[in-house]
Amino acid sequence: MGHVRRRVRMLARGLALSGLLTLPLAMAAAAQAPGPPAAGRDPLTGPRSRLPRDWQGARVVPTDVPILVMAGHADSQGVAGPGTAGEAVDRYGARAMQPGIRDELYWNLQVAQRVVSLGRQRGLNIRFYDPPLRRIADDDDPRTNWSVGKRHAEAGGYALEIHFDAYGPDGVGSGVIPALHRPFSRIDESLAQAFGGYPMQFRGGLGGPRRGITLLEIGKLEAPLEPALRNPASREQALATISERVVTALEIGVGRPPAGFTAVSRQPDGGGSAPPERDPPASSGGG
Repeated sequence: MGHVRRRVRMLARGLALSGLLTLPLAMAAAAQAPGPPAAGRDPLTGPRSRLPRDWQGARVVPTDVPILVMAGHADSQGVAGPGTAGEAVDRYGARAMQPGIRDELYWNLQVAQRVVSLGRQRGLNIRFYDPPLRRIADDDDPRTNWSVGKRHAEAGGYALEIHFDAYGPDGVGSGVIPALHRPFSRIDESLAQAFGGYPMQFRGGLGGPRRGITLLEIGKLEAPLEPALRNPASREQALATISERVVTALEIGVGRPPAGFTAVSRQPDGGGSAPPERDPPASSGGG
């Protein structure tokens, strides 16, 4: 019994150090935060990408552009690229949020569904796609996120896949990895202003962007973000804050900012708005 008690104490200490047993002090401020501060760290979503953003979104999109939102890794559980399990599970032995799926997918689904629900309430032409299976081995199966997103983008719509980044040194932080099929749009730019931006050829060009799907990394699945999501006392507030930030960015991107919104003048941190002439090499995906 002694070794069991020691293990429990070690687990509790690890959870406390990661913030999982306490409500983050910054949650109240984060609920009102419009986006990452200049210092590059948000009180809720943590560090944003510090990689050089070599693009800028200037292409105008219609206010009623069809927006497709998907949860990253929704079709790759149990195969290559299932997403991160998160720091709580991997480092501190916490239980997965839902048996059978990685924690990243659990939170991807939570955010994607809320974004679509809120977006519809605000008048956006937005919908959610969830694959019928959680494990589809063939990337080009017509039911995968990649296939559905590619068809949507080719038809002129905007495809967005929600992700959470890896914890620790393997992760980069929040930010947008833009689709590479056409000049970058004002939606891409608006999301990048709210969350940060990655280089357009991050990791040689990821599978989603090469198929016309923009990836949005909400943040690294570690403190302060992961504890805020896992703690029942702060979970709904954290999800609402993230969803509000995404939807507001989408509204600004389609040229219909919400009432009371005041634009903030920023120095552009990107390069040209056109994608590279050639598709970069294939990759396994983001998150």
